[in-house]
Amino acid sequence: MIDSAKQFLAAAISDNRTQIAALGDVSAQVGTTGDPRPIIEKLVAELSKATARATALEANFTETSRQLEKVQNSLHEAEQRSNTDALTGLANRRSLEQFLRAAQIRAMETGAPLGVFMIDIDHFKRFNDSHGHQMGDQVLRLVAKVLQDGVRDVDLAARYGGEELMAVLPGADLATCRNVAERIRHRIAEARLTRRTTGKEIGSITVSIGVAQFRLSESAEAMIERCDRSLYQAKRCGRNRTVAENEIEAEVSVN
Repeated sequence: MIDSAKQFLAAAISDNRTQIAALGDVSAQVGTTGDPRPIIEKLVAELSKATARATALEANFTETSRQLEKVQNSLHEAEQRSNTDALTGLANRRSLEQFLRAAQIRAMETGAPLGVFMIDIDHFKRFNDSHGHQMGDQVLRLVAKVLQDGVRDVDLAARYGGEELMAVLPGADLATCRNVAERIRHRIAEARLTRRTTGKEIGSITVSIGVAQFRLSESAEAMIERCDRSLYQAKRCGRNRTVAENEIEAEVSVN
């Protein structure tokens, strides 16, 4: 498409040069003849050709611009699909890693805090076995929606893998991140699940959440590992709860 536009433009430039040469010939004839009509007729003819070329050039570039806009939109949609988890509509693991890397760099440059929390659906395998994988998918979509609605536009909600979801909160310290996670946990626990085919209510679900805060110069893997330890602690303590990394450290020091 671009090559075609370039070729058309090259032809227009060549035609324009031809026209300039023709107008130069007309200019040279001025004053050499007593009858101006042939000169005027030639000038009008050249101007008419120029108008036709300009109209064709404008139409060509208008169409090319429209086609390129369609291509650009298609590429944008393809990029979004490559960064999105198909089931939940959240960011996928690849997009999460990119966002987290950029957020860590900003946090190191500015000194601003960076919080993360990981969500795991309690007894998800048992739920799948009891109600089927379609209901399991519905549960994942529900948790994903509550998570997405519960964070800011500047945050990232992502599917980490399986029934684990994750949120990255730039500018949020550990306490703030924990409060956000706890609100989301409550909303999930309050939601009621219904079977779409029958409308029958089949109960509710709960989640366990682990929270951590970025430490200067640490890797993303190290931060996620501490987040995962907090999540494991939440499950070990009975599930349906939020545990921050400092609560684990406090418990260890007491023991």
